[in-house]
Amino acid sequence: MSIEIKIPSVGESVQEAVLAEWFKQDGDAVHKDEPLFVIETDKVTLEVVAEADGILKIIVPAGQTVSIGAVVGSIEPGAAAAAAAPPPTAEPAATPAAKPQASAPAQPAAPPAEKKAPAPTASTAIPDGLALAPSVRRLIAEKHLDVTKIQGTGPGGRISKGDILLHLEKAPAGIPEAPPVAAAPTFPAPVATEERKPMSPIRKRIAERLLASKQNTAMLTTFNEIDMSRAMAIRSLYKDAFQKRHGVALGFMSFFVKACVEALKEVPEINAFIDGNDLIYHNYQHIGVAVGTDRGLVVPVIRHAERMGFAQVEKAIVDYVAKIKENRLELADLEGGTFTVSNGGVYGSLLSTPILNTPQSGILGMHKIEKRPVVIDDQIVIRPMMYVALSYDHRVVDGKGAVTFLKRVKEFVENPERMALEV
Repeated sequence: MSIEIKIPSVGESVQEAVLAEWFKQDGDAVHKDEPLFVIETDKVTLEVVAEADGILKIIVPAGQTVSIGAVVGSIEPGAAAAAAAPPPTAEPAATPAAKPQASAPAQPAAPPAEKKAPAPTASTAIPDGLALAPSVRRLIAEKHLDVTKIQGTGPGGRISKGDILLHLEKAPAGIPEAPPVAAAPTFPAPVATEERKPMSPIRKRIAERLLASKQNTAMLTTFNEIDMSRAMAIRSLYKDAFQKRHGVALGFMSFFVKACVEALKEVPEINAFIDGNDLIYHNYQHIGVAVGTDRGLVVPVIRHAERMGFAQVEKAIVDYVAKIKENRLELADLEGGTFTVSNGGVYGSLLSTPILNTPQSGILGMHKIEKRPVVIDDQIVIRPMMYVALSYDHRVVDGKGAVTFLKRVKEFVENPERMALEV
């Protein structure tokens, strides 16, 4: 009996999804827990795996919008073994030899055909049976990569698009070029063209929320700069011991998350929401951490960050990054945040004005660390500096509270010991 493949529920508020990509073709053999396809909703991207071994039958092709619970394919469990078994070897029937016809003269046996040497295999050849998404196969072919040198981090060691991009970043000579075969003919310059693509559900949702944030809040941004010397020195001094003790690297995000937690306790209105004509103050800090992905920006939430140490914060971030890469992020991971931290510095941003993640009343923007001349004790010195920006809802937060909050974040990061001593 065939097993129906249905679009799973990812939350009560989500009624439909886009079947973004099939990892298998119609008629392919699949195995239990092997990823079959990816769905995209307006909030999350999720991989759906096979429930049993069998032969896949695709009903709904990739790119279609489907309702939650809709049947998009099926698995024939009994067909897998039959497809995998080699065909039986045919034995000649034991019948008397037929007499040669008189009208057919005997023909000399044809000489054996000369065996041709097999064509050389290119470095981009993909081994048979290696499960790869179509987009990953295209990228491997375009960049002429050797898949045997790429470490897969997906389910079951499967190579993901993120693994390909990471491999390219680590390549000593940049992106590999195709081997020269012949001088390319000269063609006229191509005519400028356009390509129209529908917005993904996640991109639509991002656009809607950002537009609503601009239209429905009195957003204002205040700036400051932080001397990262002390934080960098502490990180350099203890990073090896921290890694050995906790099994996770010590990054700067934990410094800023912990600094924001302490500053939010002192300026609670930044941790508040507007609900109709009321203000809701939260006696906890659920910190959202903005993470950029190929499909858009997502903000998983570190719950009760006020109860966590540096190592727990770093582990939470690493776990979320892994879930995002493997398309395992759940709707519950994105809900309930009271404040957001966004690090544009990883992309090289020097300064920006982050947009509020409504209904939250505040968001901190981090930026790249850059050595700049600053005046300390009437002396001009070179220090690693970072600009920080706090965007806030002026309906909830006054300028005094916003400036005080950002100043406290600066003091905590410049002197991390203050967070440990709570001063």
